[in-house]
Amino acid sequence: MTETAIETVSELEAVIGKTPQQMYLKDIDHLDAGASAWIAQSPLMFATFSKEDGPHVTLAGGSPAFARGEGKDLRIPLDRIDDPDLPRVGQSFGSLFLLPGIGETLRVNGRVRAIENGHVDLEVEECYGHCAKALIRSEFWNAQPLDLPGELAAFVDASRFAALATVNRQSHADLSPKGDPAGAMARMDGDDALWFADRPGNRRVDSFRNIIEQPALAMALLVPGSTQVAFLRGRAVLSTCAAARSRFEVKGKVPAMAIRVEVEDIALRSSAALERAALWPLSGSSDIDPARLFIDHIKLNRTKGIAATLARASLSVPGASELMKKGLAQDYKDNLY
Repeated sequence: MTETAIETVSELEAVIGKTPQQMYLKDIDHLDAGASAWIAQSPLMFATFSKEDGPHVTLAGGSPAFARGEGKDLRIPLDRIDDPDLPRVGQSFGSLFLLPGIGETLRVNGRVRAIENGHVDLEVEECYGHCAKALIRSEFWNAQPLDLPGELAAFVDASRFAALATVNRQSHADLSPKGDPAGAMARMDGDDALWFADRPGNRRVDSFRNIIEQPALAMALLVPGSTQVAFLRGRAVLSTCAAARSRFEVKGKVPAMAIRVEVEDIALRSSAALERAALWPLSGSSDIDPARLFIDHIKLNRTKGIAATLARASLSVPGASELMKKGLAQDYKDNLY
């Protein structure tokens, strides 16, 4: 380890701050009506499954409603998953559902309950909405179809979006969206290392807490508009190295932390799920209201205490959804970097 390495949660919090407890008020332990509708309209899902050697990441997709979810149940056809051999009964999983034209994403975590009749049946343990900053920074929905040359390092440099998969010591999997302009998302450092940066987000930092506990990770790197994906697996170190961080400066803002990944395996592959999902060019936007979903989840959250009770009460007043939309829009404008 170097003197710039972050090795404890307290060191991590000293760099990026503590997670506000209200961030966890968006968590529910099932799929409510809003989450089920989100999944039914989603053409693309990123998924991670925890194995003995760490997390593995893949994509699933097709026409909207390729996946179905309600209550504690989430069902995915195996033939819609790019790597259908990854799921195993009892594994922890993490997933990320995208909606056309919507910056926010839906994160659903849990365990593989069964694999039968051509489907993987998943038991939902956690569900919450994620802020739109990653997709805004990557200009994900503004892309046009493109065919890139298959040179790995050039693809990584051109990447603008990533799904980052990690696990904690208990092998609970998590999948987090990352986004940046081309050249600022990820950089290869020779053939055996890759760097990426931390950016302001929802400040839950589950991924970075997991890396401190268990450094194995997996990533899927995308260039929006292309159906190719760079899949990476390796071991990560969180760093405050000034030289590393300065490589990821955007709009005069230098990130507080950079992450070095010792690459164990990396490959550029075409994704059948992305081809089926046909995300680009964007032909229309979903009518789902992420702010409404956030509010509904806070109301359903079972956290006790005065702060949680007051938060739920404040969202019951008329116009709460519009106020949240304005607050989110202002945050996305002021705190992208």
